[in-house]
Amino acid sequence: MTDALEALERFYAAEADYLAAGGPGKGDFSVMAAHLAPDVVMYQAPSLPYGGTWRGHDGMERFMAVMSELWSELTFREQHYAVDGETVTVRNDCVFRARATGREVDTSVLQWITVRDGLVSEFRPFYLDTSAVLAALRG
Repeated sequence: MTDALEALERFYAAEADYLAAGGPGKGDFSVMAAHLAPDVVMYQAPSLPYGGTWRGHDGMERFMAVMSELWSELTFREQHYAVDGETVTVRNDCVFRARATGREVDTSVLQWITVRDGLVSEFRPFYLDTSAVLAALRG
């Protein structure tokens, strides 16, 4: 296992603990933030309600709050990794459940993630079908 993948797995474990604790307002975001570079950037598809660019620890905490408002559940059924130096590509086969509608979307999200000096510094997710994601949210 490479250093980048190990760092990403530590982040994923901290993220899972944060969400299991109840997410924003209930979980300790600082534990998750400890695995993120101070200048971390998350790019999301502009068509999504949480679309845009989220910067820094504050941006990531706000992103997690928006995701928690919209989705009641996110289950990763399968993850496949490819590592090239500081870059980890992850194909996530997942199910999202919309909080407002109760509808599920079964989809894949490809993430292009950069890890520098043991900290996650960039996320670039690519959704297989953003229209299905929007349909689940809108009912």
